[in-house]
Amino acid sequence: MPVEFNYFEMNIYAGNLNYNISEEDLEKVFAEYGEVTSVKIIRDKYTDQSKGFGFIEMADDAAAQKAIDELNGTEVKGRELRVNQARPPREQ
Repeated sequence: MPVEFNYFEMNIYAGNLNYNISEEDLEKVFAEYGEVTSVKIIRDKYTDQSKGFGFIEMADDAAAQKAIDELNGTEVKGRELRVNQARPPREQ
């Protein structure tokens, strides 16, 4: 299922997630920086196991950029997060 991008909000990629982190836990981490409008952890369609990455949308670009800058490389639930601005999927 493709991830849709809302170009009015900042879409953030978060990788190297702990496989047991919930969308609610991830939302709490990012909500410290501003309003989170959506969180989606990508899961295997057969096993429902997290693939270790997800996408977070934040309503304010400045708050989202601050979250990216401050959370990239920090440890959450024993894993060092990789956080950056998500890029739209490439055309194939």
